[in-house]
This record gives sequence, C-alpha cells and structure tokens, in this order.
Amino acid sequence: ALGDIARKLEVLAARTYLWSEAEYRSPTEAERQKRYLVSEEPDRTFALYLNAMYPGRRIPPHNHTTWACIAAVERCEANYLYDRLDDGTVPARGNLRERCQVRVEPGRSIALMPDDIHAVANFDAPVIRHIHFYGRALEVLDEGLVFDLAAGTCKPMVMEIASTR
Repeated sequence: ALGDIARKLEVLAARTYLWSEAEYRSPTEAERQKRYLVSEEPDRTFALYLNAMYPGRRIPPHNHTTWACIAAVERCEANYLYDRLDDGTVPARGNLRERCQVRVEPGRSIALMPDDIHAVANFDAPVIRHIHFYGRALEVLDEGLVFDLAAGTCKPMVMEIASTR
C-alpha cells in the first residue's frame, strides 16, 4: 500500500508549479532548512509537508513511529537506511549499521515503515525540494528516536525546526 502512495506522491511532486519559490520560500544559509505543513486531517493524520534543504544539511539517523513516503520536487535528497543491531532493551543504547543508500529524485520516491531508521542529507545540490507524507503529523510524534552513530547511542527525537503553516 505504501508503494502505491509513494507513486501517487511522485505524480503530485511532478506538478512543480504547486511548490514554487513564491509560495514556499527556500531557506537561507543561516536557516539551512524550511519545512512547510501543506495539509493535515483534523485528527492530525495524513500530514503533507514540503521540505526545502540548503546544501550541506544533514539530518541524523532517526525513526518516525509512523509510515512515511517522500517524493522529489527538485533535485536529490540522499536517504540512508539503517539496521538496528541491538534489541532496544538498554535505555539510550542504539547501535546501527548502514544497510543502503537511496537517491530520492524526480521520479524516484521512498516509502518507510514506522520502525524504519533513516537519515537524510543534501550534500551537493542547490536547495532541494521534496514532499513528505506521513500517517501522523510530525508535531504529534513523541516516541521517535534519533541516533548517534559514533557513540552507539539514541535519545528521544526533538524537532530542530518548527513547521511553517
């Protein structure tokens, strides 16, 4: 089912006139990233965002605790998928191994399950624009984890930036 949603999201992302600079301003170098809440249901489900990231921005490995689909409007968002090596029973411990990399670019989307762990980055492109569709709004997710690869630890995920409405 998520594959079907991701393909429909690709069609929506291809309508680039919907995601214009005039409507959704790119982040400045100081901001590094802007996230716009485009739509959500009254119960905070089925939330659609436009995410714009400045070159050099990287979001560390994390899970969402809800399903997610990401499709490209402009340029490539690098996604890194991880396997968790520990069983999650030791608080604050979280050992990961990178499984693969996925280039989310026009015509190529990604679908993630609630417990999937991924990191995203824009290493070499000008500002990238991608639409992200979640089963629940990011603002209500309170059980996600963010991982520190070097330390082998994890902690509750706190959103670094607020969504613009």
